[in-house]
Amino acid sequence: MSATAVTASGRPARRARRRPSPLVLAAAVVMGLVLCCALLGEVLAPHDPDAQQLLVGLQTPSFAHPLGTDDSGRDMLSRLIVGARAAVVGPALIALGSGLVGTLVGVSAGYLGGWRDAVIMRAVDLLYALPPLLVAIVLIGVLGGGYTVAIAILMLLSAPADTRIMRGATLEQRARPYVDAARTVGVPPRRIMFRHIWPNLLPLLAANAFLTFAYSLVALSALSFLGLGADPGAPDWGRMLSDNLPLLQDNPAAVLAPGIALVLTAMAMNLLGDWAYERLADRGRAR
Repeated sequence: MSATAVTASGRPARRARRRPSPLVLAAAVVMGLVLCCALLGEVLAPHDPDAQQLLVGLQTPSFAHPLGTDDSGRDMLSRLIVGARAAVVGPALIALGSGLVGTLVGVSAGYLGGWRDAVIMRAVDLLYALPPLLVAIVLIGVLGGGYTVAIAILMLLSAPADTRIMRGATLEQRARPYVDAARTVGVPPRRIMFRHIWPNLLPLLAANAFLTFAYSLVALSALSFLGLGADPGAPDWGRMLSDNLPLLQDNPAAVLAPGIALVLTAMAMNLLGDWAYERLADRGRAR
């Protein structure tokens, strides 16, 4: 029988719902705009982002080109809008793949323990000790670079952190009475791990996915800035920063706009991750 809070007048008290703070609402608006641009970039862009107008050349912001143009005459606003797709797809794939690997390996290591836990965690510790961005630069340089290669390498290098987090949370859940009860009635280990323990780790997994997304966004942009991610001329925010850096004096908007977009998107994902963790954790405690 579930207990219900009762007020002094004898009426059941309703659980107070926390409304999102203005910062969280602003973060949701930012991410909503970014997702709209990622899904409908070509439709929303006022000009062809790849169309070069050499006769127009470099222009400062105007009514026809709100963010101006680059030295090839390409509209910067259109490239910024279309570039949102690369800013969303790559980090989302990294966060999804890293979370999946971290969940499978971390939960298994934390629940099974013994020599399997020792072997898995020593390999994870080895990868975790490596500086991810530096290793990514070296590997991408050796393998030839490219946006897809950068995503795969960052996914591999992000998985150890997720594995350590999931293992630690599984160790905390493994000692709880509901796990002992499941073992007592003969529930198979695989079912205990992924049917009973894993749902209780969802708040932590969701919040960490947001953080991984934000980190991957910055890391992918840094690799593109160094010429190791997106292809030259691609409408990618990191690549736009690199290509337009010489235009800082002539058209600052061409450099500042993709940088501001990166900062706002990363901040928004961090804020939404904290809010999602609080909401999911409160729902889990209520259940």
